[in-house]
Amino acid sequence: MAENEQVRPLAQVRDHDDETTLHLQKLGRRKFIKRCACPLAFLLLLAIVIIALIFTVFRIKDPIIKMNGVKVTKLELVNSITPKPGVNMSLIADISVKNPNVASFRYSNTTTTLYYHGIMVGEARGPPGRAKARRTIRMNVTVDVITDRIMSSPDLTTELGSGLLTMNSFSRVPGRVKILNLFKKHIVVKMNCTTTFNISTRAIEEQNCKRKVKL
Repeated sequence: MAENEQVRPLAQVRDHDDETTLHLQKLGRRKFIKRCACPLAFLLLLAIVIIALIFTVFRIKDPIIKMNGVKVTKLELVNSITPKPGVNMSLIADISVKNPNVASFRYSNTTTTLYYHGIMVGEARGPPGRAKARRTIRMNVTVDVITDRIMSSPDLTTELGSGLLTMNSFSRVPGRVKILNLFKKHIVVKMNCTTTFNISTRAIEEQNCKRKVKL
């Protein structure tokens, strides 16, 4: 009987030690999970914020090119209607480029080509530049028109009778947008315009432009 009474307290002590060890192990696991959960939650939140910025603030948007107006200069007429042969006339195109991005839009040499019923009658090149973030830059492009090419067109007689001259222009602005040296996109902005001029007043009667962006 005495031996049995001595064994029982030892068993109870061992059970108590095992329970304490398990409890400490559980506490250790919880602390480890908490330590790992905080950095993981922070990284997950950071990833969500970065993705949200990429698709909102840092999303690269297309620049917008616009023809604000065209001014006819150096136009010499015969009988107040017909352009004088052998003398070139000039067109000054007022073009603006709007940059809706949070970074600047840098563009290289711009080109503007003028056509009369499919015949190229003039071309001009503009210098490179930069449109600041969320700003609009305006440029004046002077196009020297070869009137002899216009005079050789069979459609000229009909248009001279109406006193109106219709031409097509094509402008091209290549460039790129770079945000934080991480997001970069090469963009080519193009614009086709059909413009009808009043020959005697040198004013624009009608103008229709279509823009296109190539990525």
